Amino acid sequence: MPVVDNEGRVIGIVSEYDVISKRGRTAADIMSRDVISVSEDTSAESVAQLLSERRVRRVPVLRDGRLVGIISRADLVRLFAITRWTCEDCGYFVRGFQRPEQCEACGSTRFVLDREPPGM
Repeated sequence: MPVVDNEGRVIGIVSEYDVISKRGRTAADIMSRDVISVSEDTSAESVAQLLSERRVRRVPVLRDGRLVGIISRADLVRLFAITRWTCEDCGYFVRGFQRPEQCEACGSTRFVLDREPPGM
């Protein structure tokens, strides 16, 4: 969970472990000051890679140093589930954040990015 100052700037992070293991202390006492964050224009693929590499579950999204949101692993899983690249020539599709280089079905390199609504 991000810790913000009076102007909304992120000054630290408190993890679930910190809250459970360090009860009775203030956020300032238990927060990590080394904040791993992203900006609003960071790609979902980059966020996924960051969460994996740094082994964190959530990352704050900042605009001019101020908190505007949080992206979790669950958010990325939901996005991944509805994101697909559809071959414009044969209709074959592949799920994922990265555009395929070539269609496995017909060899085409022409793809369109689709967002499939949940439940479809």
